[in-house]
Formats: sequence, C-alpha cells, structure tokens
Amino acid sequence: MYDYDVLVLGSGPSGQKAAIAAAKLGRRVGLVERRDMIGGVCINTGTVPSKTLREAVLYLTGLSQRDLYGSSYRVKEDITVSDLAARTQHVINRQTDVIRNQLARNRIAMITGTGRFADAHSVWVDGGSGHESKVTFDKAIIAAGTRPARPDSVDFDDRTIVDSDGVINLQAVPRSMVVVGAGVIGMEYASMFAALGTKVTVVERREKMLDFCDEEVVESLKYHLRDLSVTFRFGEEVAAVEKHQTAALCILKSGKKIAADTVMYSAGRQGQTDGLALEAAGLTADRRGRIEVDAHFRTAVEHIYAVGDVIGFPALASTSMEQGRLAAQHACGEPVRAMHELQPIGIYTIPEISFVGKTEDELTDSATPFEVGIARYRELARGQIVGDSYGMLKLLVSPDDGRLLGVHVFGTGATEIVHIGQAVMGCGGTVDYLVDTVFNYPTLAEAYKVAALDAANKIRNITRIDG
Repeated sequence: MYDYDVLVLGSGPSGQKAAIAAAKLGRRVGLVERRDMIGGVCINTGTVPSKTLREAVLYLTGLSQRDLYGSSYRVKEDITVSDLAARTQHVINRQTDVIRNQLARNRIAMITGTGRFADAHSVWVDGGSGHESKVTFDKAIIAAGTRPARPDSVDFDDRTIVDSDGVINLQAVPRSMVVVGAGVIGMEYASMFAALGTKVTVVERREKMLDFCDEEVVESLKYHLRDLSVTFRFGEEVAAVEKHQTAALCILKSGKKIAADTVMYSAGRQGQTDGLALEAAGLTADRRGRIEVDAHFRTAVEHIYAVGDVIGFPALASTSMEQGRLAAQHACGEPVRAMHELQPIGIYTIPEISFVGKTEDELTDSATPFEVGIARYRELARGQIVGDSYGMLKLLVSPDDGRLLGVHVFGTGATEIVHIGQAVMGCGGTVDYLVDTVFNYPTLAEAYKVAALDAANKIRNITRIDG
C-alpha cells in the first residue's frame, strides 16, 4: 500500500492543476513544495509578479493616457520600487491564499520541503530541519519548473547584474539598463523599465527579435520602444561585464562598450531537475534540465509523468495548466482528449501582443493562399476613448472557404480579445460569421468586424475579376 495514489512534485500552474484533477477523480494526492514557494515560480517570481509590475507601471506612469492628456502626463512623478512592490506583494499574497484554499478544499496533502527520488516508487522529502522523511507513491507527476539560466561567465550579484527572477527585487529603479536577450521575458522587462524612464539598451545575438510573431506587429513594437528611448543592438554578443563601484560596463564582442546601472540577463531557462535524483527513479534530463515525455506526458518510466516548463516548449503557464490536467487524467486511467492545437500566445510587452494560428510568413512558406483584413484601433470609437491610437487587429483568411488561418493583435487588451478569434477558429467558423455578427459598441472587439469586412471585400474584388 502506497502513501499516495498520485504524488506531485511542484505547485506551479501544472502541478496545481495535476493535483486538483487527480483529487477530483477520488485519488489520494500529495503535493511536495517548499514552504515559501506555493504557486511555484509563476506566482512568486515569474508570471504573476511581472504582469502585476506591468499594471503598476502603466498606472503610475500614466503612459496609456498620454495620447489624451499630453506626453508630460504622469500619475506620480517619482516612482519608487516600494510603489511597485506594494501592488506586486499584495497580488502574490492573495494568489497564494487562493491556491492554498483550493488544495485544502480538495483534500490534497501539502508536504513541505524539497523532494528527491529514492527509487521509482518513493521520494525523500527534506523539510529543511536536517530531517528527511520517505513518501511512497503509485504514480508521480514531476512539475518542478525552471529557473533562469545563468552563464558561468557572468558574475551575478542580484544588485548590479541580475536575472529575470531577481529583477523584481531591485532596490531602486535604475537610470540605465542593459537587457541581454530579446526573447519574450527580455522584451517584457525592457518595455516596463523604458516606461518608467530607464534608458534601456537591448543586446541580442540574432538579427531580429520575436521571430515567431507577425513581422508587422514586431515592427510596431520596435517603433514604440524606440519612442521610449530603447536602443537595439542586434547581431551583437556580450563578451564580458565589468562591475564598477557605481555601475556596470558591458563589453560587446564587436568592441562596443555600454555603461549601465543594471544588467539583466535573459538567457533562457534551465529545468530544476538537478536536485531530484532522477537517476534513482531510472530517469534522465538533457543538458538544459528538461525531461522527455510522450504524447500523454509519460516519461521513460511509465508510471512517472512530467509536465510544465520542465518538459520544454511551449513553457507557458496556460499550456502547463492543461498539461497537468491531462497528465493526471491519464495517470488515473480516465479517457483523455488531446490538447487542442490552437494555443494562443500572449506577450505582455508595452503595448501587448497576442496571436493564435499561423503567421503570414508561415502561410507564404507553405504556399497557402491567404487574404489580410486589418482593423486599426484609431478607427474604433473605443480606441479613441481609451487613448490607443496605435493598436491593430489582423485577420489572415483563406480566400477559398473563408476560414480564419491566423489572428494577430497588437495594443490594449490584445491578450483578452485574441480569444474571440481563437473560439471562431476552434469551432471551424469563417470570416462570414464575423461579418454578420453584432458586436457591442463601443468595444475593441468590434475590430473583428472591421477586419472581417476588410478581408471579405478584398476576396470579393479578386473573385469578381478572376471569375
């Protein structure tokens, strides 16, 4: 007899949902997590704090209102770290309470400490007092998450040179910052600090950023960030970072030197598997600490599953939650539907980006015909009301049958309204549905009707000439 039917290692988005799903199916569930990390990196240092920080920045700087009230408009003149931290800590505390309550309500046993495998059916849990206890399980789900990758050549001190987890703990808003890496996390923080008035330089070894996004949207983001005095150094690599008394000096391989108060490294993430003693359970991880799984999230040991960031791409809180739920259902012998292929991407830069489906480049490369329908926020009453003159929504439509092939949104509420397009695509709807639908007025969602009419008119014109 095992202590638990299902033991989950980690309480981030994937671990929570896995534990709750298994408990709902009547299984005895244990969840191993460190005392100060309920909710995992997502709640404590990653997704939730960074998005809360973004909201605080937008509110306190008055940035989104400057189209209406002028470029000198500010809600607060001197924004301090404590102004930003107060809101962040409030949200973290509330979310932690919500998670604890959900776990308790579902009678999930919280096992406080760090776990490492003793064998394929048991885990040693170190509670931190030097005492280890052994917990046995029938099935296990590894949801250990990731941490920021820290190159050995960089001397991190969590004050001058920080990673993406440490940046929310800065003692003051820096006057200047170098962001190394123009991925999603790097660009989110670059835009936040630029909005705060920090002079930001982004260094990226590739020739462009966010190359999985729509090119027009990325160009729009670059334009707005340059407007906030962000400097981009593409095709450049950092050779060394020298710490001096009052600042850091970034030396690039091309010989350029950049002085900054703070250097933030955003060099990808590393799976937190090095302390799990995977080999004791017959498992291995790759050099980035990631565990390989099959379509049902089973590892090489068939009663042990792995979900979330620790299995690699797409490593999003949204997809991780669904992976946790599906893995738990499979582990409990329940019938499982595969995860839907339509997964939205949300990037919380300022302004934000979200999309679902294919990009223009992907459709062009696969020789798939498409027509483009565009709606600009400045042409919508709601866009004028909220002061967003730059936002846009782009629909990629099949001229043959009117199906939506891709939805790309840039601007206010992008990560919210993308789901309208996702729902239409998921249900096999066509551009005609959006043309014929009545949207509330004034709303940003009305952009769907404007863009749909634009695409439908273009398709009609081609059909008239061609037919």
